[in-house]
Amino acid sequence: MCGISGFFDPALMSDAALNERTLDDMRDRLAHRGPDDSGTWSDASSGVGLAHTRLSILDLSAAGHQPMESHSSRFCVTFNGEIYNYRALNAELQSLGFTPRGSSDTEVFLAAFDQWGVEATLPRLSGMFALAVWDRKERVLYLARDRMGEKPLFFGWLGKSFVFASELKALRAHPGWNPSVNSDALALFMRYAYVPAPFSIYQDIYKLPPGCFLSVSASDCQNPSSFSAVPDATAGVFAPRRYWSLKSIANAGTSQPLSDPEESIVRLETTLSEAISDQMVADVPLGAFLSGGVDSSTVVALMQKLSSQPVKTFTIGFDVPGFDEAEFARRVAEHLGTNHTELYVTGEQALNVIPTLPHIYDEPHADASQIPSILVSQLAREHVTVAMSGDGGDELFCGYNRYMFSKRIWKLVERLPGPIRRSIGSALGALSPTTWERVLKHVPGRPPRVGYKLHRLADAVQSESLVDVYKRLISYWPQPERLVTSSVEPTAFFGDENRLAPPATFVDQMCFWDQIAYLPDDNLAKMDRASMSVGLESRAPLLDHNVVSLAWQLDNGLKIQNGASKWILRQVLYRHVPRELIERPKMGFSVPVGEWLRGPLKEWSGDLLNRDSLVRQGFFDADLVQETWNRHISGRRDEQNALWAVLMFQAWHNS
Repeated sequence: MCGISGFFDPALMSDAALNERTLDDMRDRLAHRGPDDSGTWSDASSGVGLAHTRLSILDLSAAGHQPMESHSSRFCVTFNGEIYNYRALNAELQSLGFTPRGSSDTEVFLAAFDQWGVEATLPRLSGMFALAVWDRKERVLYLARDRMGEKPLFFGWLGKSFVFASELKALRAHPGWNPSVNSDALALFMRYAYVPAPFSIYQDIYKLPPGCFLSVSASDCQNPSSFSAVPDATAGVFAPRRYWSLKSIANAGTSQPLSDPEESIVRLETTLSEAISDQMVADVPLGAFLSGGVDSSTVVALMQKLSSQPVKTFTIGFDVPGFDEAEFARRVAEHLGTNHTELYVTGEQALNVIPTLPHIYDEPHADASQIPSILVSQLAREHVTVAMSGDGGDELFCGYNRYMFSKRIWKLVERLPGPIRRSIGSALGALSPTTWERVLKHVPGRPPRVGYKLHRLADAVQSESLVDVYKRLISYWPQPERLVTSSVEPTAFFGDENRLAPPATFVDQMCFWDQIAYLPDDNLAKMDRASMSVGLESRAPLLDHNVVSLAWQLDNGLKIQNGASKWILRQVLYRHVPRELIERPKMGFSVPVGEWLRGPLKEWSGDLLNRDSLVRQGFFDADLVQETWNRHISGRRDEQNALWAVLMFQAWHNS
């Protein structure tokens, strides 16, 4: 795993000293992503500069140094990620006359570019990656990102300089950096707690969507107004283009679903095992995160089956009831015989992470599980350089409660007039979360944080449609335009044809939306920044494109069955781990933010939410923020999500 950055500016062709200084500065901002090696490369005749910081995983020798030129010298690349099928590609290329100098995957796919070209090679690559490659012959800069968005890639214009990087902090080192907050993107952030691609928090800076590439010529550099961030846009603009389409995969899968349970279980275990085997290849120590939940336990169980040595596993525990899964992880580890390391952290240790969040995440990010993600990454990095995760299991196999309950909620209220829905919502919200906890204390099987979840339900029952149920369940601020001044929230997300799943079920639609937005822009971004902040590579074998394709073939009855989510993934797991070690209510991977805001974070939060400061900044309706803060502090409502989003923006902006 590495950090990449660079620029394309024909106007700078003659200023070699400025190019070199700028590249060095951009590269150095990403040293945490690649502590083992670094380099820069420039083409003075074109105004192109590439920079790289290296975390050595495959071929630890100098033969893996980047930026790297292809054997023909036509292509030069700066690359972040891993290509898991590079050995098969290498064998095919050697049969065509290629002779590798080293054993890195970078050299192999550069040879593939020489042989087949960039656009034809991208669909052949199996892995996680973000790359920038300069084509000397065509004088075109290509950017590309992996299918599911595991690796980040920002790009855009600073004046007429086209720039790109793994993280925004590298762009800040460019002499043309003069940022302004995109208020429309800020409205999106306040709804979702992340900024969805193709937007970034800044004007004129974008995220390359997953499964896309972008080709940039000298004329494109000088004419940013001709750019469209919408993939495959036409009408005289240049835009990202898809080399792989999740919608096509979903369409193909749902049109020919697999429904036989036994056949499907066997196929899933086989496909998962193949993906995990490919991803266990590394020239450095490798381990896995283990929460004791279905996803990570399945990955670890199959890793241990494939390994001749005990797999190194890592988990953290919290000294807060309802937020601690360490005991469950320990039981799974003991059963599988892994070499398990756990660390119990205090609330104070977790709180100490908060001041580092703006620097680590680089743009506002308000998924509070970022805190334990950083802590478990720090723990793992003390022992390994690569760690497997269970990311993607919920989105692929219907693990979130909304997949099971959205339609049930809508069926209960769809025939009721709006005033009655609102009355039901008001009644559910009349009791504070702590009161609900006391009332339901002795109810068997009640979920963790039941009071908070009933308040979420209170919002959902007031919905106007099934889509509205989903939107309310995922929204931190259901009406962000009321909060963010001078903003117009982009509405294309739920109406764009490319963001609509094939006409199957609404569960399919929710999974599709989550896979194209929530997964890459929240979960994967969270894990990338957390792990790379300490120079740790995180791999997600559940997101292998063959696993994704198979998941879309599986009938929903194999994913949700008898009230159980991820049914088929559980069946694979139960072949290796006893059911009783896994069956329990879903907890998630988070921290008690709501309680902290009323306790140890109260003063910090109060300072950031100071009304006079909010008015001076001009981003938010200060009165609305204050009303929300007061409701939370009084205990009448649990507003932790809404407040955390504002606080994460404020902390980021102030930094």
